[in-house]
Amino acid sequence: MGNRDTRVRGIAARAGGWSARHRWAAVGIWVLFVVLAMGLGSAAGTVELKDSDQLSGETGRAAAIAEEAGIDEPAGETVLVQGKDAGVKATSTEFRAAVDAVMKAVEGTGKVTNVTSPYDTETISKDGRSALVQFDMRGEAETAGDRVEPVLKAVEGVQKDHGSVLIEEIGGASMNKTFDDAFGDDFKQAEYSAVPVALGILLVAFGALVAALVPVLLAITAIVATMGLMMIVSHIQPMDDTSSSVMLLVGLAVGVDYCLFYLRREREERAAGRDPETALRIAAATSGRAIIVSGVTVCVAMAGMLFTGIATFKAMGLASLMVVAVAMVGSVTVLPAVLSLLGTRVEKGRIPFLHPDKRRKANGGSGNGSSGNGTSGNGSSGDNGSRFWTSVLRVVLAKPAISLVVAAGALLAIAAPALGMKTQNLTLDQEFGDSLPIVATYERVNEAFPGGSDPAEVVVKADDINSAEVKSAIADFREQAVSSGASRGPVEVTVHDSQNVAFVYVPLVGGSNLDKAEKSLEIIRDEVRPATFGKVDGVEAPVTGQVAGSKDFNDQLVSAVAPVFAFVVVFAFLLMLLSFRSLTIAITSIVLNLLSVGAAYGILVAVFQHGWGASLVGAEGVGAIITWLPLFLFVILFGLSMDYHVFVVSRIREARMRGLTTRDAIQHGVVTTAGVITSAAVIMVAVFAIFGTLSMQSMKQMGVGLAAAVLIDATIIRGVLLPAVMALLGERNWYFPKWLNRLPDLSHDESPEAAASPPPPAVEGERVPV
Repeated sequence: MGNRDTRVRGIAARAGGWSARHRWAAVGIWVLFVVLAMGLGSAAGTVELKDSDQLSGETGRAAAIAEEAGIDEPAGETVLVQGKDAGVKATSTEFRAAVDAVMKAVEGTGKVTNVTSPYDTETISKDGRSALVQFDMRGEAETAGDRVEPVLKAVEGVQKDHGSVLIEEIGGASMNKTFDDAFGDDFKQAEYSAVPVALGILLVAFGALVAALVPVLLAITAIVATMGLMMIVSHIQPMDDTSSSVMLLVGLAVGVDYCLFYLRREREERAAGRDPETALRIAAATSGRAIIVSGVTVCVAMAGMLFTGIATFKAMGLASLMVVAVAMVGSVTVLPAVLSLLGTRVEKGRIPFLHPDKRRKANGGSGNGSSGNGTSGNGSSGDNGSRFWTSVLRVVLAKPAISLVVAAGALLAIAAPALGMKTQNLTLDQEFGDSLPIVATYERVNEAFPGGSDPAEVVVKADDINSAEVKSAIADFREQAVSSGASRGPVEVTVHDSQNVAFVYVPLVGGSNLDKAEKSLEIIRDEVRPATFGKVDGVEAPVTGQVAGSKDFNDQLVSAVAPVFAFVVVFAFLLMLLSFRSLTIAITSIVLNLLSVGAAYGILVAVFQHGWGASLVGAEGVGAIITWLPLFLFVILFGLSMDYHVFVVSRIREARMRGLTTRDAIQHGVVTTAGVITSAAVIMVAVFAIFGTLSMQSMKQMGVGLAAAVLIDATIIRGVLLPAVMALLGERNWYFPKWLNRLPDLSHDESPEAAASPPPPAVEGERVPV
């Protein structure tokens, strides 16, 4: 069959054909796009998320009031002075001398203002052993961590001269500096190490340096281009550091995966005897089409974050959506051009004993790269891997009902703990455990002054903040906050006369125990506030602070679950329906993905909430899941799992269209994709697992959740459940009611070359390329 006379339909096939014919133009356009995106983005700059953008509910309104009034609250710092022995109390001479020394030392740095004595503010614990010296950092609160070091050293110097008391500093600035010093480099290193880890795995999978570099380089260029686009888009939707980190993770994962799928198919067709041009055309028509279906599905899933109404999630969703779209476009445009330019040189830099030809010879194979059936090859994760999955499939297809019950039952059992999931913003001790000295300081302050380290903050706005009514309401509020049992005081007030705004700081009973602290918050909001500020016309008094922020954020996430879930599931269902023209496949795709997400939730709850096996990942004593993670995981995992699903089902459908029976098509599709999916999954698991090694529990939870879900998805879901379900359904897999024929047809016509020689069913030992 003449290659030049062959015509195939479909966006991916046409894009790949054009790219292969205009190789240098395609590469040039891609490079120009990356350079322009980064250049225009750098010129535009990044608009960062502000507190008022990130917060929701009352906390968001409180931040907006302060912002509208032009009040930039300084970073507050606290020095705990505590007697080491029961006899050393605030009334003793040595204790007073230590307090005076602390005040003099911090004032002497010139970096602070508003230094207050505990004897004036009555910040002395009930047992008399502890007292708080409080002050504010000069300058902007956001950058206070960069200026706090001289103050910390001054406090350390006082400690050396007063051995009878414990002197420790804590506050927004000192905590930011401590975290940046301890984990900033750690986090960056995790991001940077993701690329070499992915490259190392690809070297093992392909056994050739050039073949391994192509996916990594394309993923990196997609990430760079998206970074520029994020800067531009930030002027519409502000971005933050979290969205950049998520973009990098998702971009690396899908960018490498898409290239892996494409390159694997091109290699397979060449190994089957196709000439390079034909092999590339087949890869464009098949794997290229699967990449587009997968990419659009992932983009839809990421877009679900936009429905949360939470700025941080919207930023993450947009960043993820953009990098997936860029990687998808690059994979079906510039990748064919690069492969066409490289030709057989893609095999350059062969690594001894790793290249598939070497592996086959070592295993006694022929090494000729072809078994004559169009499915064999040259580039697997190893013949042993394909033999393993062939053996598994033999059992699954022989007993599909039993396989379905066992695998589904196991995943449901794993998912069961998720029914008791508890979410909250992690407190300092939950987030970092005892890995930092400042955590012990935080606990000591909370023990001596419950809620004192993170008080609730009432932002009072009035027409005249100094009117008699408002002053009376503030006084009543201070008194009732304590008498109601919500606070043990002291309740402090800062008035900004010219802006007619006052800040009332209320230490909540419960302290770092969020469950108890939220009950105190409820009393403040629902009982004390209506009885005081609620009686004055024209007064706003939203309550903010860490506890309030956690509750408001949780409440908004809960309200967003239904619309996000519905959007992602419905649109994913429609895309699968239109792409495969099968109602059955669309339904089973959604069910299997939900089962995968549920299992990931169950693992998270078991490890981080119940502590089962927590010591293995360094997660003892956390007791909760970070608030934002469940919804984030649902969206990310639902999108990423479609990568594997679309790729496998596409190969099954392709084989079925060539005339194989459904059962033989299932075996052929699963076995011939086993190598590439294993390689892709290993890369994802390895990259996500890097974040599971970080000390921050929120990052650890994200890494463990993602890694576990991908592992389950690539093995139990795709290797057992999918073939078992499809085997049981048989020809019903392709059921498409006549009344749905009016829907748009997004399926593809097979490449004539791909259909020219139908492959026989996969057999034991069939060599599968990557």
